[in-house]
Amino acid sequence: MKKRLFSIFGPLICAAVLLGVLFLSPWKIDTSDPKILAQAATAMNDSVFRGDMIKNEAIETGKYVPFFGSSELNRVSATHPSVLAQKYNRDYTPFLLGAPGTQSLTQYGMIKSMAKELAGKKAVFIISPQWFTPKGVNEQYFNNYYSEQHVYKWLTTVNNISEADKYYARRLLEFPKVKNNQLTVDMLKQIQEGKLPTETQKAQIDLQLNLFDREDELFSGIGLGKNLADKIDHFAQGLPAKYDFNQLISIANKEGRADTTNNSLGIKNTFYASHLQSRIEKMKNSQKDWDYRYGPEYSDFQLVLDEFAKNQVEVLFIIPPINQKWMDYTGLPKEVLTGFDKKIRYQLTSQGFTNIADLTTQGNVDYFMEDTIHMGWRGWLAADEYIKPFMETKTKVKPTYKMDERFLSEDWQKEAPVNIEKNE
Repeated sequence: MKKRLFSIFGPLICAAVLLGVLFLSPWKIDTSDPKILAQAATAMNDSVFRGDMIKNEAIETGKYVPFFGSSELNRVSATHPSVLAQKYNRDYTPFLLGAPGTQSLTQYGMIKSMAKELAGKKAVFIISPQWFTPKGVNEQYFNNYYSEQHVYKWLTTVNNISEADKYYARRLLEFPKVKNNQLTVDMLKQIQEGKLPTETQKAQIDLQLNLFDREDELFSGIGLGKNLADKIDHFAQGLPAKYDFNQLISIANKEGRADTTNNSLGIKNTFYASHLQSRIEKMKNSQKDWDYRYGPEYSDFQLVLDEFAKNQVEVLFIIPPINQKWMDYTGLPKEVLTGFDKKIRYQLTSQGFTNIADLTTQGNVDYFMEDTIHMGWRGWLAADEYIKPFMETKTKVKPTYKMDERFLSEDWQKEAPVNIEKNE
């Protein structure tokens, strides 16, 4: 009987003991290792997004600058920000924080989790028009990058409840994945009502947070690999030794021309063949009823702005276009993009965010877009015309922001761009 019991429970007990030893041991990933930070900067790894240790250490060094965005960040060509920074030995290295579906709620969690390290520094933030759908971030995308570690850290540190805190709590409660933890739900409901978590609740959350932090220390460096590093090295080797804008335009044109030969929409061959070719006829006029002018993403984005303002981060916002040939083919109305652009620029400039690379009118430029919605060869080069001087300029005066809680409201989400006073 004893042998039978041991054969059943023995492995479980051994596993528990080993796990306990692992979590209690002093070993952790050496984030002072430049190789680990360099790998993480281009890994676009889920554990890096959801954790704190590696990305926070990288930003604290001052060498790495966070580039927040989504799936456009992995569209590497000869003019990608990481390629240009590496080739021309710029005094910063982009730390890529984005993947398909990392919209404002995910970015807010990351930004809040690195607030101390990011305070007073610079950042680049790419605002994708396609985030701003009437229903906001897709539930599956939210689930992919939801970080209990980030939420728990916020819950244990919130002191004076702001309107942003209330809004964030309300938004989190809209997602079933968040509701899996009753303690989290109870605390979010309290914050939504303007009540601080109790000391008992904070103590309970602290216990779970300690486990997440330890897990972050142990495992966040696993699976980083090289990811985009090989592509970046490859393209960097093909660039001229000295930065020459005209030469880079020629390279972008040549690369774009060679990569867009199997369609008339200016879309990269591999993307067209794998994602569009089999259903291209069905896509004709398929977006004539799409809209990017309304929805909760505008208020989710306001959370990001609030956190940047709170920590006096100087931010360059890049607003990419949509492939004009694709817009024409799918019937996406022009006023949808121009309305989004007007609304988001007003939200930025009226609160003091004036570093804006508005590229929305360049969707008809050859080889500007790599596919339907992501910047490519010429697009990245156009973005670099803003990134390069932004990073080279040493700011003497800290940025001044004047935040407006109106942008957290449903009224703003529903506001028609035509009603917005032009902000010169």
